[in-house]
Amino acid sequence: MTIKTIIEPFRIKSVEPITLTTREQRADILKDAHFNLFNISSDDVIIDLLTDSGTAAMSSAQWAAIMEGDESYAGSRSFLFFCESIRKLMPFKHIIPTHQGRAAERILAKIVAADGVRIPNNTHFDTTRANFEDQGCIADNLVIAEGLSPIHEHPFKGNMDLAALESYLAVYNEHIPFVMLTITNNAGGGQPVSMANIRAVKALCGKSGKPLFLDACRFAENAYFIKQRESGYQDKSITTIVKEMFSYADGMTMSAKKDPFGNIGGWLALNDDALAEQCRNQLVITEGFPTYGGLAGRDLAALAVGVQEAVDEDYLAYRIRTIEYLGHALQALDIPIVSPVGGHAVFVDAKAWLPHIPALEYPGQALAIALYEIGGIRSCEIGSVMFASKDENGTEVAAPMELVRLAMPRRVYTQSHVDYVIECFAELAKSKESIKGCQITWQPERLRHFTAHFLQG
Repeated sequence: MTIKTIIEPFRIKSVEPITLTTREQRADILKDAHFNLFNISSDDVIIDLLTDSGTAAMSSAQWAAIMEGDESYAGSRSFLFFCESIRKLMPFKHIIPTHQGRAAERILAKIVAADGVRIPNNTHFDTTRANFEDQGCIADNLVIAEGLSPIHEHPFKGNMDLAALESYLAVYNEHIPFVMLTITNNAGGGQPVSMANIRAVKALCGKSGKPLFLDACRFAENAYFIKQRESGYQDKSITTIVKEMFSYADGMTMSAKKDPFGNIGGWLALNDDALAEQCRNQLVITEGFPTYGGLAGRDLAALAVGVQEAVDEDYLAYRIRTIEYLGHALQALDIPIVSPVGGHAVFVDAKAWLPHIPALEYPGQALAIALYEIGGIRSCEIGSVMFASKDENGTEVAAPMELVRLAMPRRVYTQSHVDYVIECFAELAKSKESIKGCQITWQPERLRHFTAHFLQG
């Protein structure tokens, strides 16, 4: 007998209240926020699926570790605990803590920046791209073609296009300081990268003399997909798979606000002594001493515990199955999503579901606004608001996909919360033709999706 009901593999011992706003109230809240969901107070959100970054519920073991955090400026035992825990899974020589993943990206970008520098990746996420571009680098995406097609079924849609990478390395070799691989591929729908692809990317890097860096904030989810989908890994533990993934890497950037259940934190890990010394020099300028790197000792202690909890197979089975439950329910409502369902979120294909809204009227943003108004659900546009480019004439060019990400915080919501989200989509489907597109009335120079102002209609 197979039991199909999803149960949370934990008990709840602390709760926080949710304010149940009305639709009329939410309409006013949207206007006050200039129709940008990042501007809405969390007190006015019923179900918050904006991001899975820093929004996890920490375990009792993590809270206990916090109480034992060592706040010494230098040589903190919490730092030693932190490094020891990481090295059980990721045996890098140098581990450099940062306050979050984008700080690790900024340090790396600052060091490699020079005229003409190019960084290939399967898909750079928004802050990764912004950090490299802010330093004058060119950030290029080389994901496989299937990764740009929401409806295409492929077990590892996050894979790097190996032929494209080989050509890229041949053409731009002298301008490439390293190759990056994002696991899982967030901007592409939370899609995993296979072990075979990681191994092949490493081989191409070796032939070209280039280090391989992993942007690894969802490493455990990626490992779980390898176990489930890749031949030869079904009988291997998540820990074994994680160790193999990182055995091919020369370095990594990490937002510990994702898989390791951190409310804050990250790190940069390296094997190169000289590069590590340069990174620590940058760290001291902007983050802090190398044994705390912008974090309190209690944060380091909580992350040390969270890293190990992230590879618990019962937890991962629950985590991935919960996302699948939401994704399959939306498909049953004929709502198009990126398929197969990814690791940390369901990505709704707003372009396909709202064909009456042109790409540069931002169907993803329009859907996110409508979803908040109908049910107080906060989501995130992953489309032309976030990733549009400009042509040689300065004209805006739409992104390849127009998605809305429903990112599930870790250990926060129960099945009834997910059922509520599904019911809101069912109601929204009845009047989706009435959803209107958006225009941007104000935007900053970079990362406009965080603070831009919109109008509908």
